[in-house]
Amino acid sequence: MGRQTTVMLYVAAMVAVVVGVDVLFFRHQLWPRLMANIGIILVFAAFYLRFLKHP
Repeated sequence: MGRQTTVMLYVAAMVAVVVGVDVLFFRHQLWPRLMANIGIILVFAAFYLRFLKHP
């Protein structure tokens, strides 16, 4: 699998997690939803930098 495909799948998974958490837990709450989304993105970024980034 190519690098571009891997990144595309990774971003799609991140979007799916963010939307799923928004719909399931924080539908009508702005600030908790924003904080959760930032946290999810930071976790995905840390995982990407640790395991998927090639030198």
